[in-house]
Amino acid sequence: MIGLSEEESTHRPNLSRRRRANTPAGTKKRRDVWVTVEEEAALVARAEREKVTVPNLLVSSALAERTDSPTERRAIGAELMQLHNLLARSSNNINQLARQANATGEFPVEAREALKHLRSVAMRIDRAIEGLM
Repeated sequence: MIGLSEEESTHRPNLSRRRRANTPAGTKKRRDVWVTVEEEAALVARAEREKVTVPNLLVSSALAERTDSPTERRAIGAELMQLHNLLARSSNNINQLARQANATGEFPVEAREALKHLRSVAMRIDRAIEGLM
């Protein structure tokens, strides 16, 4: 390369590199992983989306600071489904109260309690989202 010293050109990071950088001591251990055809297709697709190799994807995913186990992911999914159902029921109640208010021209007393409940559901959703991050 013109204009760069030998030291600058050898330590310059390659931003388009898909594979991991070589380590000074070379490869230490090899691990073989058997996957189904469907798992392989999913791994290849995700690796392409993230612009890395499949081995790099597997290593970085396994060594990530925050990983959720399948049990934790199921628990999160169950909590989100409960929140979804609660929000749907709450929305139905708010719609009924709005219809009553439109028909009578008066704000129903129950509406204050329903809105308070809706705010608590929104706060639970916020906490669930924070738990995912």
